[in-house]
Amino acid sequence: MTTQTQGTARTYDVRTYGCQMNVHDSERISGLMEDAGYVRAADKDAADVVVFNTCAVRENADNRLYGNLGHLRPAKMKNPDMQIAVGGCLAQKDKGDIVKKAPWVDVVFGTHNIGSLPAMLERARHNEEAQVEILESLEVFPSTLPTKRESTYAGWVSISVGCNNTCTFCIVPALRGKEKDRRPGDVLAEVRALVAEGVSEVTLLGQNVNSYGAEFGDRLAFGKLLRACGEVEGLERVRFTSPHPKDFTDDVIAAMAETPNVCHSLHMPLQSGSDRVLKAMRRSYRQEKYLGIIEKVRAAMPDAAITTDIIVGFPGETEEDFEETLEVVRKARFSTAFTFQYSIRPGTPAATMPDQIPKKVVQARYERLLATLEEITWAENKLLIGEKVEVLVAVGEGRKDERTGRMSGRARDGRLVHFATGDLTPRPGDIVETVITYAAPHHLNADGTPLSHRRTRAGDAFEAGVTPKLKGVSLGLPSIGVPAALPPATEGCAL
Repeated sequence: MTTQTQGTARTYDVRTYGCQMNVHDSERISGLMEDAGYVRAADKDAADVVVFNTCAVRENADNRLYGNLGHLRPAKMKNPDMQIAVGGCLAQKDKGDIVKKAPWVDVVFGTHNIGSLPAMLERARHNEEAQVEILESLEVFPSTLPTKRESTYAGWVSISVGCNNTCTFCIVPALRGKEKDRRPGDVLAEVRALVAEGVSEVTLLGQNVNSYGAEFGDRLAFGKLLRACGEVEGLERVRFTSPHPKDFTDDVIAAMAETPNVCHSLHMPLQSGSDRVLKAMRRSYRQEKYLGIIEKVRAAMPDAAITTDIIVGFPGETEEDFEETLEVVRKARFSTAFTFQYSIRPGTPAATMPDQIPKKVVQARYERLLATLEEITWAENKLLIGEKVEVLVAVGEGRKDERTGRMSGRARDGRLVHFATGDLTPRPGDIVETVITYAAPHHLNADGTPLSHRRTRAGDAFEAGVTPKLKGVSLGLPSIGVPAALPPATEGCAL
């Protein structure tokens, strides 16, 4: 396969929409492209290949994609050698309709065959016609694919793909398929490989991380995996996203509390505080169970920061249902929340439910929810004024850093901290200890002189301009049987 044009390597640009899983998939797409001889475009607008990695969760996802494809059409008309590829969840959903609506698209690939992209681009060039390939089941576990990481200090690690839940508002199971779990040994091999490259924080990814192990018959596998991550020397922070309340066990809470490098941050999707709406959503937990989990987490980890997802305006939601959501929000005291106005997704059961809520009503409830959340998150953040925090210095977290002279990063509990550097020169990936001096609803400031600055291998890598580029480390799709043995657990101390 050649990616050369007049002796110069062809360039690529990947444009990502959606969740953390899509962000990680884009790292794999970049790894595949570079393995095939492409180089990342210095000027995104002049890339030889543009890859859209799409999301299908929100109603405007379609409009956003086709709008962006429309913007690229003039460039494609001027340069016929340019190629446009569309992948991800929307591609899995729309299949061949994409090239019907946008005939200047060269390649359409789905969530199950990311690894086919370079070959499909080559076929499209050779055959001079669009290539559409959508598989209905996973071709190869994504972690077998090469990965070009975006960060020197933080890495995504997939522990499973797909989802076995049947939430009536969600199209993900139809597009990602049934849950497939990686073997614990494969997950830990990838974690160790990242740490060997200088990464100090990993986030374990899955559509439902705490159902991990169901495929190989170990209900406690996720807690064991967290404890095993505690044995990886050099790994400073472990996070995970997203769990499901129905599968959340006391063992996971214990593993979080007892494993020193597992961060006391928990993303626990609520969706609604109304038992009636939760039932209509097919969320197999109720308000009492949800709040019970929060109570147990706070008992084991009083410093835990808990975040959530909430949908406003699900079909049939009454004013009383919405008030119950507000009441759960007040009791749970979230540190932040990702909030959504319900939108119809064709192909989901909720799309055809009666009693769709008028947009005006949904908007009014949404604004009330935001006001309640801001009041709570601000009050919770104010409690941290005067507290010492450990900040992992990050890239791109502080939009005003250049103007304010601060740098930014995440505390161990996941909160965003903007901090003054004093005479220090921390690099992304380094660790700074500082004291919180100011709180806002969505961030914290630390404007005093930092207490300490620890240089790290990740910071060295950032300074050298080196990010991990790993070959696939998985052994392939998991098989049924006894899982690989985990290292022994130790006593001690996600998204």
